[in-house]
Amino acid sequence: MTLGEWGMLLTLSVLWGGSFFFTEVAVKELPPFTIVVLRVGLASVILFAALRLLGVRMPRERRVWAAFLVMGLINNAVPFSLFVWGQTQIASGLAAILNATTPLFTVLVAHVLTDDEKLTGKRLAGVVAGLGGVAMMIGPAALEGLGLGVVAQLACLAAAFSYALAGIFGRRFKRMGVAPLATATGQVTASTLLLLPLALVVDRPWTLAMPSLPTVGAILSIAALSTALAYVLYFRILATAGATNLLLVTFLIPVSAILLGWLVLGERLAPRHFLGMGLIGVGLAAIDGRLLRLVRWGPRSARRRGEDAGTAEATVHRRRDI
Repeated sequence: MTLGEWGMLLTLSVLWGGSFFFTEVAVKELPPFTIVVLRVGLASVILFAALRLLGVRMPRERRVWAAFLVMGLINNAVPFSLFVWGQTQIASGLAAILNATTPLFTVLVAHVLTDDEKLTGKRLAGVVAGLGGVAMMIGPAALEGLGLGVVAQLACLAAAFSYALAGIFGRRFKRMGVAPLATATGQVTASTLLLLPLALVVDRPWTLAMPSLPTVGAILSIAALSTALAYVLYFRILATAGATNLLLVTFLIPVSAILLGWLVLGERLAPRHFLGMGLIGVGLAAIDGRLLRLVRWGPRSARRRGEDAGTAEATVHRRRDI
């Protein structure tokens, strides 16, 4: 990836890492599906307003909207629902580790379904290292629940697999000529239509008390920042860097969440957090490849430059002798 794409990926991880903070505030007063519907519904309103302001045309072709519905299903409705249910049965830390299997599924699915994102040893090693780093950051205690609540864990793994499929499926919007802003708008709109009936049946939101101002602020923040802006970046990165690189963000989200907790909430950082971040960094470097090439070829290139300089100097001396 280019430096610009890495910058967008880091920004996306901060936006999605911040969603944990906003959700923690909102979930005290609102049920999960209501939060999700408000998140995608308000995001769609914000994105439609941005389309009007920027003069970007929303596609009307039936095939494009069919693709939006599929993307909304496999990127939001299915994984959101599976994770919400899964986290009622298992600890959130274990769910976050299972979520970080998304890049592992992605490199495997991309190898089968694409021609330009084939599996390599470095890529697989980097994904495994990143997954290990996430597990180390969250803590070994989260893994103690592994094997308990098997159905819930399988639900979280199915959600991660759904995210991987969405990353591959979403590549088609670039071929269709749909702008990232329009793609983000179409996806969250489709997600709202799919999730609204579920929230009405399960949460019965008309029976809920009016939320407080902090909860309203958290909902607006998660809709505007962690969804509307985040999905514009998501589809821009997907269009230029591919699904495998895009879904590395699941390694960076825990880093952003923990660092935000340290900066905003005053939480303490333990040695395992730094070790986990280091392991994630190693994994990302292995997948990117440039740092490894620099380390591998740096001394050889330096020797080659020295030999070239020596040859040039010898040539000058010979010319002088002639």
